[in-house]
Amino acid sequence: MTRFRSALAPLAIAFIGLTAVPQDAWAAPPKPVPTVAQQQQAATPASPCAPTVKSATTDARLTSLFTAYGNDNSRLDDWTGADGTYSLRMPNGKELWIFSDTFLGQVNPDGSRPPVVEEGGTTVFLNNSFAVERDGRLSTIHDGTPAKPTAVMPPRDKSHWYWAGDATLAGGLVEVTYQEYERYGPGAWDWRWHRNVVAKFAPGRLNRPISVHDLPSGHGVAWASGMLKDGGYTYIYGVEDFGSPKYMHVARVKGQSLLGAWEFLKADGTWSPNEADSARIMSGVANEYSVSKVGSGYVLITHDTTEALSANIVAYASCSPFGPFTGKQHVYTTPETGGNIFTYNAHAHPEIAGNGLVVSYNVNSFVNTDHYRDVSIYRPRFLDVTFQ
Repeated sequence: MTRFRSALAPLAIAFIGLTAVPQDAWAAPPKPVPTVAQQQQAATPASPCAPTVKSATTDARLTSLFTAYGNDNSRLDDWTGADGTYSLRMPNGKELWIFSDTFLGQVNPDGSRPPVVEEGGTTVFLNNSFAVERDGRLSTIHDGTPAKPTAVMPPRDKSHWYWAGDATLAGGLVEVTYQEYERYGPGAWDWRWHRNVVAKFAPGRLNRPISVHDLPSGHGVAWASGMLKDGGYTYIYGVEDFGSPKYMHVARVKGQSLLGAWEFLKADGTWSPNEADSARIMSGVANEYSVSKVGSGYVLITHDTTEALSANIVAYASCSPFGPFTGKQHVYTTPETGGNIFTYNAHAHPEIAGNGLVVSYNVNSFVNTDHYRDVSIYRPRFLDVTFQ
């Protein structure tokens, strides 16, 4: 079993609701009794702060930008496809794109790519990477050399790897969250989430972190599915993943840096310094989702994990950045979904200018060879979501 198959294939399952993470990795999920938040949702009408979703259309600029860049063979150590798709506006005005599993290399004239190096081809497969956008042009950031690229967030050994979460700026440095996964046996699905960390990068040297720090990791919550700066706090959103259900958790830290003192949202709406008090706020979120300020309210964007293999992106709203999030609205049905192809992990990019709130989602296949046959499958899609 190559590294490609052992890393990419689990990603395809864990992020859409059919988790491959063993249940003994953390406490068993509760019996299917409505949580406090779900009871509130059932009894509460749509938030009075909630904007109504008006439309969702393809973001032509970002779609064409990544299509052209991914197909360009002027360099053979750069991006041809990835998932994760977080973004951060840098101090110099550049946009940092943060990816998890990434293909680098050549695109053939027929729109295919060679197999990965581990399978005898020339395509490089990394578990994480960056791309930088400036003035409508993209460039790939990796460590290593052009001949032998390596991940920007290196694993500690061959049994571990990092997938990216959301990112923030603090003290002039880029702080990117990562979730470390580990392989514990020879089976295809013998892997599990292990811990959360934050890596600090200098904006002028993004190919490797200048330091890596532990984040709260003691209670099975993968932080940070998304982040939001609001009212002097940085809110950190996490997911407790049982495949189905997946539970939303909320934490916050004063100021900009994630290395401050964390507080965790309890079931009664108060905050605790103890991660063990972190409450299951609601179910139905994906492993990556977002909370963004829209008008006078806050909009949660997520793939709908209340449905198996869902093609639906949905929105909830609240008058506060920590909920309760109510008034579920349909945003978009992904047209790629069907057969071997599935979509997952929709979330917003509020700092990016578009005809509305820019939202990305990922596309993947259950059949690994599909990624060789058609490079367009394993690339993010972009939407402009408007509200009224």
